[in-house]
Amino acid sequence: MIDDLYFIEKSAYQTSVVHRLDARIKLLVALAAIVAVVALPYSTRVYELGAVLFALVVVLWAASRLSPAVYLQRLALILPFGIFLVGFQVFVKNPYYEVFHPIATLPFGIEVYAESVEFASILLVKFIVSISFIVLLSSTTKMQDLIEAAGRLGLPREFTLTLGMMVRYIFVFAEMFNRIRTAMETRCFDPLDRTLPYRYRLHEIGYTVGTIFIRSYEQGERTYTSMLCRGYGANAGLYIRRKPLRAGEIVFFAATLAFIATSTVLIYLHP
Repeated sequence: MIDDLYFIEKSAYQTSVVHRLDARIKLLVALAAIVAVVALPYSTRVYELGAVLFALVVVLWAASRLSPAVYLQRLALILPFGIFLVGFQVFVKNPYYEVFHPIATLPFGIEVYAESVEFASILLVKFIVSISFIVLLSSTTKMQDLIEAAGRLGLPREFTLTLGMMVRYIFVFAEMFNRIRTAMETRCFDPLDRTLPYRYRLHEIGYTVGTIFIRSYEQGERTYTSMLCRGYGANAGLYIRRKPLRAGEIVFFAATLAFIATSTVLIYLHP
């Protein structure tokens, strides 16, 4: 997971048309697409809207010049959670339907209904489209730029300051963890090595976790003292400079937002 953190931020530092877009534009586009696909009622119309929005993701991903493998790797990390929630729905009588037709009978009296399978597939489409826009946003936008964009859009300074410090020091913690892991590897210690006694491995892992906790606490104390020396107080906030939008960014945002809204309305009104 620590290595994935560096990998995500490394992708955001690349250069492309999508990477150069203002973070506010990408954040609002992703939010609009997620709201559109989630707000559409549970029906087979979700398949059509999901296809349209996923095509938009494909176009923007191609414009970002990132490898499709990057998208697939990140989707594979999140997909098991969605599959678990979606797979559970096939055994439940969802209130969106009035009549249920069983298509399979499992042991212990468990039945699988056609309507439940349909609902699960609709939920899966909503999940994949939403996650795809989040993956696109995180892969083309730096974490600090996202926080500043949220601040420019009106996020309270208490949140921007807290998130800014979290983003800054999460990499400090990651570096600390890597040093501890390297020290363990140079001493030929592998927590998954079955040749070592289980009790010994558990003891060393517990010692390592405790070390990380103590170092994190000490780092937090040093950071807080430094913040006080620099005038941190109740009125402190993250400095966010003004950044006007370019004409091309405004045109792109208006066109993309109109495309999402028009597609959603037309598919919703389609008989």
